[in-house]
Formats: sequence, structure tokens, C-alpha cells
Amino acid sequence: MISANAAAVHPSRAQAALEYHRSGRKGKIEVMPTKPCCTQADLSLAYTPGVAEPCREIAKRPELSFEFTARGNLVAVVSNGTRVLGLGNIGAAAGKPVMEGKAVLFKRFGDIDVFDLEVNSEKAEDVIKFCQLLEPTVGGINLEDIKTPECFLIEETLRRTMGIPIMHDDQHGTAIVSGAALLGALDVVGKRIDEVNVVFLGAGAAGIACAGHYLRLGVQPERLLMVDTKGVIYAGRSEDMNLYKARFARETERRSLAEALRGADVVVGLSTKGALPPEMLKMMAPRPIVFALANPDPEITPEDARESRSDVVIATGRSDYPNQVNNVLGFPFVFRGALDVRAKAINEEMKLAATRALAALAKEPVPDSVCQAYGVKTLTFGPGYILPKPFDPRALVWVASAVAGAAMKTGVAQQPVDLAEYSARLESLGKRLMASRS
Repeated sequence: MISANAAAVHPSRAQAALEYHRSGRKGKIEVMPTKPCCTQADLSLAYTPGVAEPCREIAKRPELSFEFTARGNLVAVVSNGTRVLGLGNIGAAAGKPVMEGKAVLFKRFGDIDVFDLEVNSEKAEDVIKFCQLLEPTVGGINLEDIKTPECFLIEETLRRTMGIPIMHDDQHGTAIVSGAALLGALDVVGKRIDEVNVVFLGAGAAGIACAGHYLRLGVQPERLLMVDTKGVIYAGRSEDMNLYKARFARETERRSLAEALRGADVVVGLSTKGALPPEMLKMMAPRPIVFALANPDPEITPEDARESRSDVVIATGRSDYPNQVNNVLGFPFVFRGALDVRAKAINEEMKLAATRALAALAKEPVPDSVCQAYGVKTLTFGPGYILPKPFDPRALVWVASAVAGAAMKTGVAQQPVDLAEYSARLESLGKRLMASRS
């Protein structure tokens, strides 16, 4: 049904996508050896009897698995397919193309290897146990496309019980990147983060994670309202509530989205197409900031937003509009920094460091090579450029270095690095990755 509907709307694009995925070698990823295996001598080292030597060493000191195997540069992308993109609960197998796509992005932007692992169970306890059993295999786990509220329980349990970095990208990748967009947009409109009124439209995993991240960035709790399909989440509401939404229940008389938006400085949409009527923007404060992040179709289009408010600064999740809030600006670089210092976790300080690094990079002069990659003459910090571009190789350097530094500062790094040397190493890696994409 999904393919038929897609073909009915965009037949050429749908057919091109299907052909892209099934032509030649099926799918989008493969496993390649990193050591020679061309002679009998190579074979004796790669497998028996030579392989017994690293096995013996690891048996004595398990942490040596990071020295003698690919574990330190290997992330598991784990999903049960219960909330895939805008497609909903389509199941583990149908979600696999997305997880393979995630693997491609990890490799192309962060040079991180990935096993995409689709778990055929909707039970949180099954996903938890599956991930826990994976710990000896991988250096980190990226949870993906798992429905609420199970995704919260899964991530919280894994972070508490495992000793490797765990991140649910739908939550924290979105929070990191949209948080950087918020800092940039506030600079553009000249407002302080602790003085703005923020409304969240959508109370799913991304909305709840972004709201928490914005509070840590400096938004004041009493100035943040969350709206779901039942209206404003207010103190004492009992309908369609859970403990995660309850954290954002406020003492307020406002009940509808229209009432919530009255005088608001920022609205963050993480809901559905068309959920933000253009006329409601007129209720917002001067120089409003609108993040319409529903994919593939935003809550309001930039065209409609600007027709309603000429002073608006707007971002979406789409690549065909300026100010794309794209998680690829977050997860490859966050995991790169975490893996390179062998962090035991991805903590809040590391996420904040990533956000601030992206926000700071957006204000730097943009190299001609990046402008050429996007077919524009210049890119200058302002209403139409509040975030770095994904193909800017400096993003790897800035974000991964900031994450590694925060990991060391907060005591979760098990293999500290010299940040100056590390940044230089990342710069070389970024150039190599750029060359491989050209």
C-alpha cells in the first residue's frame, strides 16, 4: 500500500527509489575485510591458528576487544520498526531500508561501521535484552524508529545497565540539531533564550526529548508549553497522559494550540503535515521562530509561513528549503567523538556540547567548496542560514571534538585524547571523506 500510494503521487521518484535499492548488489551496504587474506600465511593469521592469540589476550583482559577487533568503530543501529519515519508501525523487515540508510550516513559522514539489526518484537523487554546481549560485539548502540512510550523505557534501561554509548536518535539527534538551530535563530532575531516563550506541537519521543534539551540550554520551565492531539498539557490533565508528558504539565489556563501560541516567540512542530495553520502565526510575538519538522511534509510550509508573517525565521526537516534540521548533523559526529575516547555513555553534557559546537560553526565563514556543493555563491549566517550544512567537513571536527572534550570533562571517557591532536586527526578524516564523496 505504501509503494502504491507513493507511486500514485510521484511515480518517477518512487520507481527511481525502488530501482536504487534493488539494482546490482541488493540493498545499500556490504561488509569488507580490512586485512589481507590472499595467501596461506594470511589465512593462518586471519583464522586458525593465528586468531587464537587475540582470543587468549581478550579472555584475560576483555577491554582488549577494542584493540584486536573492529568493536571500537562499530555501532549497532537497532530498531523494531514500530515507528518508521512517517510510515508508522510497518514492522522490522519493512524498516530495514531505513536502518541500512542510517548505516550509509554513519560511514559517509563519520567513517563509522554499522550493523543494522532489526528486532522482530514490539515488546520493550525483548529489545532491551537483545541490546544487552550485544554489548561484547559493538562500541555503541543507536536506537531507531521505536514507538513511544517504549522507546523511553528501552533507552533509560540500557543507559543504566550497559557500559557503552547508547542514543535514541529520534529523540536526541533531533534535540541536538534543533537545539543548535534554536540558538542560531535566537541570535538572528535578537532574543535571549531565558526570556522566550516556547510552544511544542507534538508530544512524542522527539518532542519530549527536544523540550528537555531546550530547558538544559536555558529555556525557563514556566515559559514552555507542550501541545498534543488533546490540546495543552496542563497540570491536572488526566486524558491521554503518561509520566513522560507529565514532566511538562504546566499551571496554565490555556487549553488549545491557538491559546498556547498567543505571544509565543518559538513554536517547534514535531507532529503532522498541516498541523500549524498560517493564521495562528499572527498570534505570535514579533520576529517569531517556527520549526516545522514533520517529515516529509512540514506542519506549515515556509511559503505559507512567510505569507502570514514576513518577519518569521523558519526551519524544516526538508533539504529543498533553507535551514534544514537534519539529524545527520548530529549522530555520526556524536558517536565519532564518543567512540574515539571510548566513552561509557553519551551524557547530557556531551549532547549540549554538540549543540553549541554546531551553533558556533554556523557563524563561521563558509568555505567556497561547501557553497559549491549546494549550488550557491555564498552562505552567510542569518535568517536563511542558522545551521551548518551536512556536507561541511568542519562539522565533523567541531562536533566530535566538542563531544570528546565533554566526555573527558565529565569522567565518562576511558581513553582520553589530546584535543589539539585529535582535531587535526579529524580534519584529515574529514578531507578524506569529502574526497570519497566527490
